[in-house]
Amino acid sequence: MITLGAIQTTQAAVIAAAFALITLIGLGASRWRRADLTQLDEWALGGRSMGPFLTWFLQGGSIYTTYSFIAVPALVYGSGAVGFFALPYLVIAYPVAFLVIPRLWELARARGYVTPADFVSDRFQDRRLTLAITLTGLLATMPYIALQVYGIELCFAQIGLPVQASLWIAFLLLAVITYVSGLRSATLISVVKDVLIWITVVVAVIYIPNHLGGFAHVFAAVPRARLTLPHADYAQYATLALGSGLALFLYPHTLTGSLAASGRSVVRRNATFLPVYTLMLGLLAILGYCALAAHVHLNPHYGANAAMPALLDSMFPPWFAGFALAAIAIGALVPASMMAIAAANLFTRNVYVEMINPQATSSQQTHVSKIASLCAKFGAVAFVVAVPTTFVINFQLAAGVWILQTLPAVFLGLFWRRLDRLALLGGWLVGMAIGTYLLARNGFQSSSYSVHGTPMFIGIPALTANLVIALAGSALLSLARARQQRS
Repeated sequence: MITLGAIQTTQAAVIAAAFALITLIGLGASRWRRADLTQLDEWALGGRSMGPFLTWFLQGGSIYTTYSFIAVPALVYGSGAVGFFALPYLVIAYPVAFLVIPRLWELARARGYVTPADFVSDRFQDRRLTLAITLTGLLATMPYIALQVYGIELCFAQIGLPVQASLWIAFLLLAVITYVSGLRSATLISVVKDVLIWITVVVAVIYIPNHLGGFAHVFAAVPRARLTLPHADYAQYATLALGSGLALFLYPHTLTGSLAASGRSVVRRNATFLPVYTLMLGLLAILGYCALAAHVHLNPHYGANAAMPALLDSMFPPWFAGFALAAIAIGALVPASMMAIAAANLFTRNVYVEMINPQATSSQQTHVSKIASLCAKFGAVAFVVAVPTTFVINFQLAAGVWILQTLPAVFLGLFWRRLDRLALLGGWLVGMAIGTYLLARNGFQSSSYSVHGTPMFIGIPALTANLVIALAGSALLSLARARQQRS
């Protein structure tokens, strides 16, 4: 292997070539399906014209992120079977999407919604509640973008590239691509990303276990305690899967992928076929065990989070290791782009337009969104560079606690007309307070907390309190108004 200092030049060259390819594709996306990209619908939602094939890749690109490729194998490597919670959580998420998202898509197409907060604003006519949903979306999205940045950092660090400089260059390229082409760039790059990822996963799950002596040898090399879920962790596992499943399609970036679809049937069809990706996630989780069996050497700065990059780099020849690491890095760029667009749309539509410039034209909104998306990307890079991290999965899990508190207003609001805006606001406030307090008690190092001696995902007790206040408050306020009218 040829090296230049500590840099593994073969892997670095392959990654550089992959980034050059997606840069060309991303910039060329502005000419694909030519449209006026000064209009927010065109820049941020691809003209709401994505068919089933492209929507499938686009949503797969936004859902299966660094969380899937880095954090889940790292959790299996470091903690064992609890990392497989990601499989039942997706089993829960897709039926939720099948029932809820087509209704939201229908309303968004008819009324011009770009964000979930647009729906809340129109449905409840309350600026305070709209601002609460908007700020929660921004709060939950920013650490999720940081998670993608961190995943790219791991890949660069694994092959000895100067991490900070490489990150800034990668996100400068992403910023230019997104600024020019908007969601169209994420759509085309997601197709390339999925081809790279599927090739990597299929080759890895065949080659690596065989190289280690077969799956039987892999599982025999894993400590027995990590192969099964301890009885004490049952509640944590179940609540983590439930909470994550309910939260997935509340994230602004996953909803952006849904709203870009060309029809209601496309959204339903995707909810039916997206579970194919769950097979990939299960295989990735098993690679965490392979890393244990291979006794990979981890970068001490990153700990278990480096398990997947270290495994790929140690098992494959340099050219394919570079290919695999490029697939993971690009697999982080696609969702990072969509998240930045979604966060920018939230700021533009529900802060700038509603509170600063209500008369803003569509082109003005697009300009503000482009600038806000740049801020989101580079803010996430600065955050990862400046702040030390432990288990990277807690970035996403903390975000899940917060975004889950928007469920009553966004999901229940689609179907239940009797919900009261004051009750929803009160429920959100209590849920956010409980969730943030419990996260802070853990130093934001874990999303689980012991309730009466039983560890569980913090988002569930927080959401329970939120729902009780929202539903009971709506009923009581409705009863009070009825009595007032009779008197």
